[in-house]
Amino acid sequence: VPGTSDRHVHTRGSAELAESLSAVSSALMRTPTAPKTDTAASFGHPAGGYDAQYYGYMWSDVYSDDMFAGRFLQKGIFDPETGADYRREVLSVGGSRDALESSRVFLGREPIVEPFLAAKGLSVG
Repeated sequence: VPGTSDRHVHTRGSAELAESLSAVSSALMRTPTAPKTDTAASFGHPAGGYDAQYYGYMWSDVYSDDMFAGRFLQKGIFDPETGADYRREVLSVGGSRDALESSRVFLGREPIVEPFLAAKGLSVG
């Protein structure tokens, strides 16, 4: 909700943050915000200059949930080959290679969102 609200505010000529956050929360979460409150004031990341970059945390969850479900759960979390592959193809290359490419190499396929959604209790379809 905060990332979508931030994008909403920054892609329009003008917008009121509290109203935007309330509208986005109602639309996405189907839960209205409490009247006469400013939820954005209690979430310091947007006010501190972090803005919509916060959604990047969710993308890291998409990749990590897929790697965990796609390799570690299938082979076992203590499988030496999977651990070595993870160390070699993800950890050791770090930021020298794009995270999406590291995910592709480790998984042997394109990353998928279904494990992330399942971890959140959601499904596609």
